[in-house]
Amino acid sequence: MRIIGGKNQRRQIIAPAKLPVRPTTDMAKEALFNILNNHFDFEEIEVLDLFAGTGNISYEFASRGARQVLAVDINNHCTGFIKQTSEKLNFENLKTVRDDVFHFLAICRITFDIVFADPPYDFERISELPGKVFNAGIIKPGGWLVIEHSDEFIFYDFPYFDQSRRYGKVHFSFFKLS
Repeated sequence: MRIIGGKNQRRQIIAPAKLPVRPTTDMAKEALFNILNNHFDFEEIEVLDLFAGTGNISYEFASRGARQVLAVDINNHCTGFIKQTSEKLNFENLKTVRDDVFHFLAICRITFDIVFADPPYDFERISELPGKVFNAGIIKPGGWLVIEHSDEFIFYDFPYFDQSRRYGKVHFSFFKLS
């Protein structure tokens, strides 16, 4: 995996094989950030990365100068790896929280411009994510929720749904809070 933009552009990151993750492909990540770049000034935003895994998406936001990036994952090895990598790359704007995503959403009192969620493709509670995120009140007005998922799930009928994009086997569903 590599960082595709910002101060650490082209930086390779090798995740330990023991992490139970499926990192977003570089092609899909590049397409996602092209979309986000047209709508957000990265240096002015605060980002929440749910199911952060290797931290792939978090590093991209941090490298592009996001004001704050908070990476949440329940796996201690994942949050440990993100923290270690963040320190190596001098990302003072990237913090980690080891917690269950739904528990974190229930107690979080911080608001974000972008919430990115990349649950495991076989995650049985994926349909609960949009409601839990929006009901938590953590998205700022004009903010977005982006969920990465497989083609087995469709969010078209969900509140705040805006659009879906497909890049190979990766699907992104975008939700916007006006």
